[in-house]
Amino acid sequence: MDEFELIRSYMAPLAGGEGLGLQDDAAVLSPEPGYDLVFTKDTLVEGVHFPEGYFDQDVAQRLLRVNLSDLAAKGAKPIGYLLSLALPKAIQPYQISDFANGLKHVQSLYDFKLFGGDTVSTNGPTIVTATLIGNVPSGKMIKRNGARIGDEIWVTGAIGDGLLGLLTVMEDAETDSLSPEFRSFCELAYWRPQPPMPLRQMLLNWASASADVSDGLLADLETICRVSHLGMDINLEDVPLSAVGRHWAGQKLSTLEAKLQMITAGDDYQVIFTTSPDAGSVITAFSSDLGLPVTRIGKCVAGSDVRLIDQSGQEIPVPNKGYVHFQEKTR
Repeated sequence: MDEFELIRSYMAPLAGGEGLGLQDDAAVLSPEPGYDLVFTKDTLVEGVHFPEGYFDQDVAQRLLRVNLSDLAAKGAKPIGYLLSLALPKAIQPYQISDFANGLKHVQSLYDFKLFGGDTVSTNGPTIVTATLIGNVPSGKMIKRNGARIGDEIWVTGAIGDGLLGLLTVMEDAETDSLSPEFRSFCELAYWRPQPPMPLRQMLLNWASASADVSDGLLADLETICRVSHLGMDINLEDVPLSAVGRHWAGQKLSTLEAKLQMITAGDDYQVIFTTSPDAGSVITAFSSDLGLPVTRIGKCVAGSDVRLIDQSGQEIPVPNKGYVHFQEKTR
């Protein structure tokens, strides 16, 4: 199968009008009046961001969903994406078909289209890249630098399932004791993270700063601290864990160490955001109406760093607050 047959058979059916049927070498996008465009890009590398030997709908879904969490954190609605594929020469048509089906599923779920991209052959690992494009009312994109001292800190969903998903997919002994039901939950959390897109409007109305949780809860909060020029106090016991996460932590010799591992691992693709204290009741009501959990976990304070606080009000030392790029192990 050559590049043109791949595009014609598997990618062209995913394209929107902006992609010109993928018959040209560029796409054309006319921004909607009154809206700004928001761009985000993520790359997944075989053996680094997903296990070796995989190229299927799971990889496709993960690729788009991790990008969608970035758009969600900006309050942006997805409208399309560019796709880059570096594929081994031995790749099989059925694998490409399965990958395309994964793309199609996420596109349908979140209502956006493929605009174009590039495909190359490689002797190295499979590498897939997506550049997602979203829109947001002009001047309303939520940045990281808007947090203020006194603001409350919130997080969507649960933290730590990304770690458990990775350990399960990599068949790590740390999750061997989990039941088949729990292991299935963890695998789903890894391959199909749930970006909280329905909360976009709430974030646009109330969030002063926002980011997604990709490198670890504390590390990603620290990025907000750095550009907003303040500190944060995070209450460990308030950080939400799933039932599986609580079970796993409770089985470990040190529940504290297990929780620290979960809140620094990353790959959760939830959204952290700050709001003024008077927004709490509105956020809680919005969360309840949508059936999407949102939890208050701390407060913005004077300083320049994130502090993790225990139930007695004492700081918990955290040597490594999150994932460090360019020191990568398989994840």
